[in-house]
Amino acid sequence: MSIRTAAEIREGFLRFFESKGHTRVSSSPLVPQNDPTLLFTNAGMNQFKDVFTGREKRDYSRAASSQKCVRAGGKHNDLDNVGHTARHHTFFEMLGNFSFGDYFKKDAVAYAWEFITSPQWLGLPVDKLAVTIFQGEGNIPADTEAEEFWKAQGVRPERIFRLGKKDNFWAMGDTGPCGPCSEIHIFRGTETDRAFIDAHAKKFFVDNAIADSDSWMELWNLVFMQFEVKEKDGPLLPLPKPSIDTGAGLERLSSVVQGVATNYDTDLLKAICSYAGELGGKKYGAGGPADIAMRVIADHSRAAAFLIADGVLPSNEGRGSTLRSIMRRAIRYGSQHLGLTDLFLFKTADKVIELMGAAYPELRDQRSLIVEACKNEETSFRKTLEKGLKMLHEEMAHLSKDARKTILGETVFYLYDTHGFPPDVTGQVARENGFEIDLDGFKAKQAEAKGTSEFKGQGEKISDVYFKVQQRVGDSAFKGYEGPSAKGKLIALIRGGSEVQAAKAGETVELVFDATPFYGESGGQVGDTGRVHGGDAEAIVEDAQKPVHGLVVHSAKIKSGNFEVGKSYELEVDDTRRTQIRANHSATHLLHRALKEILGEHVKQAGSVVAPDLLRFDFSHFAPVTPEELAKIERRVNRMIRENKDATTKELPIEEAKKTGAVSMFGEKYGARVRVVSVHPDSIEFCGGTHVHRSGDIGFFKITSEAGVAAGVRRIIALTGEAAVEYAEELEASVRAAAELLKGNPRELVQKVEATTKRMKELDKEIDGLNKKLAGAKSGDLMDKVREVKGVKILSTRIESGDAKVLRDLADKLRDKIQSGVVALGGEKEGKVLLLVAATPDLVKKGFHAGNLVKELAKDVGGSGGGKPDMAQAGGTDPSKLEAALNRVYDLVTV
Repeated sequence: MSIRTAAEIREGFLRFFESKGHTRVSSSPLVPQNDPTLLFTNAGMNQFKDVFTGREKRDYSRAASSQKCVRAGGKHNDLDNVGHTARHHTFFEMLGNFSFGDYFKKDAVAYAWEFITSPQWLGLPVDKLAVTIFQGEGNIPADTEAEEFWKAQGVRPERIFRLGKKDNFWAMGDTGPCGPCSEIHIFRGTETDRAFIDAHAKKFFVDNAIADSDSWMELWNLVFMQFEVKEKDGPLLPLPKPSIDTGAGLERLSSVVQGVATNYDTDLLKAICSYAGELGGKKYGAGGPADIAMRVIADHSRAAAFLIADGVLPSNEGRGSTLRSIMRRAIRYGSQHLGLTDLFLFKTADKVIELMGAAYPELRDQRSLIVEACKNEETSFRKTLEKGLKMLHEEMAHLSKDARKTILGETVFYLYDTHGFPPDVTGQVARENGFEIDLDGFKAKQAEAKGTSEFKGQGEKISDVYFKVQQRVGDSAFKGYEGPSAKGKLIALIRGGSEVQAAKAGETVELVFDATPFYGESGGQVGDTGRVHGGDAEAIVEDAQKPVHGLVVHSAKIKSGNFEVGKSYELEVDDTRRTQIRANHSATHLLHRALKEILGEHVKQAGSVVAPDLLRFDFSHFAPVTPEELAKIERRVNRMIRENKDATTKELPIEEAKKTGAVSMFGEKYGARVRVVSVHPDSIEFCGGTHVHRSGDIGFFKITSEAGVAAGVRRIIALTGEAAVEYAEELEASVRAAAELLKGNPRELVQKVEATTKRMKELDKEIDGLNKKLAGAKSGDLMDKVREVKGVKILSTRIESGDAKVLRDLADKLRDKIQSGVVALGGEKEGKVLLLVAATPDLVKKGFHAGNLVKELAKDVGGSGGGKPDMAQAGGTDPSKLEAALNRVYDLVTV
């Protein structure tokens, strides 16, 4: 068997481990499903974390995967190096084999060595390989077992090197599983002499006498999880079931197998690099800035395509912010170094789909979303780029006059917050021009503005009590599909965060039953309410949650009697409320279908809330939905409702379910079998929620609002059934009342409003004309207040109006009259301050900057602002400080 291409290496790896009894497991999404501490999935073991810790059971004990990973943010942030080095990436694939208490070191070593060296698989030359093992450190013993196992595979002692904890010991965190690791390295030099390579390896691994990091390259890391730390700085305890976690980067393996110097020259990336070059009329491989740009575009196009496919959209927060930085960095490199003036990122992302869609079908499935998101982001950024670069170069020129080389964090934040100019791009431009940025100052300003700091995850740590309950009793059997009531045995009773055996009237508790008709909040559907009773005991259930997947916890107030673990009770859901929830949930499915049909297949669900009183549906789309589109969406949903089709549900193996074309929800975790719901023949989705029996049971659907909630994400709020009818009736009553006020009938309302609006505009125009005349009259009087300070004429005064247009007109007139000087005006309107600074052209040429001055004045009145060198304005919230701010102008003006 000859393995050469990256696809063959990936498939060969998975097939090799299948032959060793491993289950092939698909890559998990790049947004971690079970780990709120991670920004992105960054290693193959992420999806198995709960399996390693015992929180989750699977029907296999050996697994192999090719995991898509992103490292761009936090401690794994190599963004600035991407494109400049041979092996730095934001997106990469990690091949891994895993043992969950099954085989251990001996087999892990044997498997790795066989795959790496066997002619049937990779067939890498043994004489160019070396391995490292843990030498022991502190109270952690040396890994002598691994050393013997490597020797048993034929690895010569001269090629086994002992390294410390920094290089060869792995830990999941301050607590949890940990253990020594062993790495396989390959010599990248051209020499083939065994003695030479032996000596070179000693100098590199032991003597640290060779600084060239490309001499030896790590290929594969084998982690031996054999210990556990139960508390921070606590002792190492042997794990009852030692496990294996390995990782081999596909890009690195490909570069070695294909005999190329860099990962970018492999078939994984070279075609994208070359395509980017073709778009700019350049050839990849010539070297210089153009080659770097092509590499940046290739890497970042892969990251963008995969992240968008997994539901991440560019924004100013969290994961979306990182994606935006990646995309905008690629756009800037393409614009600056390849001369790409037209939109190109969507084309290179499409190239990624073409090359990798077979291995990762989600790329093909989400192609329209990927293309639209790339087009939208590049269109937006190109508008920002020119303006941002101009402002940044002006700021650097200003700093150079004072021999300063650091751009203030406040300036970096202003460019980012007001003009959408990413801080990493600001930093890159700054470095290219011999400047640096105050990144800490930027972060502080950002934290102050957002009331938050660095990414902390998107969930809370699961309380151990729920995990312990589930470990002991298993999942709760859900009976809610069969009806609103069921009998269940109380298997756990929690009060104040601790398990108890009994509870009495008046106490607030959490109840766990072996079976329940109550739906625990998940998938956007809120938890059920109702009651539990048996004998003289009764409790009111106020909510049902799933703090641990599969375990339904009922939050309840005991009304009478005693509840005891081990006894059986009747559980009854509030069926009226459940009926409203079912209608709203089914309506979200029909809405999703209608959105795809009318707005495009790029529409994907980005979140939902299904409550008894309304439904809220978030979806990916890059422009406001027009009134005409909303009307079409509403009509389409109501048509499906009126058709009154049977709603059907099936439980299928996940791979079979995917073949039905069913839509899966971003962020949801699916097991080996999934429930497929069809509310209408045109709507098929994976869903575990409760639904109507026929589409007609929804009754009537009415959209109440549509708005943007984040970049590329829109939100629709809607009502169904009786609530929708009541809303429509209230709307009609409001229309009738408005028509009466305008002395017309409802059908004439639009014409009446248009006529009234036209008259108001005419009156505003008259008022504006009067204000201009008043400003002209005042300008002559105000000239008496001009003062000359250090040879500069300055007029700084408060005027009665706080209207921006009035201040600008007045400032223009005063600037013309003053001929050479600075005008500063301030006014108040509805408790808010408006400041305006204007300067004549001769002073601007000498270095005066109105934007810098107004920004400083704004601090005095509790505000902010900025603008151009010749005119700028700012707002504030403290009118009492306006006089003092205007008086400071005479001290601050320097030319």
